[in-house]
Amino acid sequence: MDTTEQLYEQEVSGWRAGVYDDIKQTFRAPIVNWYFRTLMANEPAFTRYLWSQIKPLFQTRGFGQFTVAYRDAILTEIDVDHSLPRYRPTEVDLGPAEWREITGQLSTFDIVAPRLALVFPVCDRLLNGESLSPGAVAEPVATQSTTPFDRQSTAPLPSWLDRDRGTPVTMVDEADCSADLMQTIEEIRDFHGFDDEFPSIYRCLAQWPSYLDTAWTDLEPIIGSDAFDRGCEVTDALLEDHLAGLPYTPQLSPTALAEQGFEESTITDLQEFATTFNSNSLQTVIQTVVIYAATVDATGERSLQ
Repeated sequence: MDTTEQLYEQEVSGWRAGVYDDIKQTFRAPIVNWYFRTLMANEPAFTRYLWSQIKPLFQTRGFGQFTVAYRDAILTEIDVDHSLPRYRPTEVDLGPAEWREITGQLSTFDIVAPRLALVFPVCDRLLNGESLSPGAVAEPVATQSTTPFDRQSTAPLPSWLDRDRGTPVTMVDEADCSADLMQTIEEIRDFHGFDDEFPSIYRCLAQWPSYLDTAWTDLEPIIGSDAFDRGCEVTDALLEDHLAGLPYTPQLSPTALAEQGFEESTITDLQEFATTFNSNSLQTVIQTVVIYAATVDATGERSLQ
């Protein structure tokens, strides 16, 4: 699989466009993530099948509860030891139009973050023949679960949650970033443990060098602190609890894919792809999104109450 290849939204048509539209509507965000764009470019048939299998996971109140708890856990732990900066436009040298863009785009990332936090382990574990919940036996039937039926958690996702608050995301390539930002970019890479990668959230924020440079200087000590580590531990525990309670197990095991006609070499490529994305480095990037959003008051709900 060529992970440098992506099928962008403006390039899709037919049923591929339909899948992209459904992802955006279900995620309630005006973006299709790199994960799905790469899969669609390389394995379109699998991408359509994958989405049909995982879509129900994002449509329940239980999932909504996970998303708000995810945000709250990180910010609550940070607030114990630190005061997050809450910038005004003039403090990061942004005009009104730029401020509108950065807050809208960070809102989109804030919406998507807990969704990707679920996508990555679900795909990695199931594609590699594991159970969603460590220590449990993998379930052979998609609709079976050992968890008692919970009418409240399987109620529909609240219609108002994360609705219409994000804006389309734009990004810059590293080669197009200002020279003054290069040291900050290298520090970001070193912190997250990347060699050449420059994650989407930072490619987005690099459009506003004055913000990213200021925010990184202020936030690096915070996201390198015990408070952030505690927040990550809590979100990891929330994720495991949510996975253990899912009423539905997508049919993504190697056996299930073989029964759908996917070749062994394709399944192997997909396993490697999913494992790469479910790395600790990328999960940490997802967890920092909540913090960046909070600095410009772009954080979503922290409770369903």
